[in-house]
Amino acid sequence: MADPEGTDTDVDTDAGAASAPPVAPDDPDLRLADLEDRWRRAVADLDNLRKRAAREIEFVRDSERAQAASVFLPVVDGLEDAVTYARGQSAGLAEGMQAIREQAVAALERLGYPRIDGVGVPFDPRIHEVVSVVGRGDRPPRTVVDVARLGFGTPDRLLRAAEVVVTSAEE
Repeated sequence: MADPEGTDTDVDTDAGAASAPPVAPDDPDLRLADLEDRWRRAVADLDNLRKRAAREIEFVRDSERAQAASVFLPVVDGLEDAVTYARGQSAGLAEGMQAIREQAVAALERLGYPRIDGVGVPFDPRIHEVVSVVGRGDRPPRTVVDVARLGFGTPDRLLRAAEVVVTSAEE
């Protein structure tokens, strides 16, 4: 006998439910309980599918955002070089180039990749890359004393590590 959903009630479609007694087609209460159970399982499956799709969409968005932002990094670096050059030419030109560079950095921050440029902070290998080590002087060991190249991101979502100069670990 076929039920309204078009499935055969005599066939057990759930392999894990081998211990469940077969439903008598003529018992309306058992039939209703079986249909309600199938409906709840279908709703749960649909909810799981929706959640999985949402996770996959978020993953793809993050991947595309990271790809677009990484393409933009050379522009930020080029603007930094242009600002350095402009400082030797004209103060007004340097100010204008610096303003454009800050707009580019702000665009990366809006994409979810804040700048990493802290000086005086402890070295963090998740967001910093050491390019040079200097003597400690009056600073604690492994402290960032200069940023050679800006980094962008967070420890969880790093676009590029900041290239930093740190104090030595030992005196």
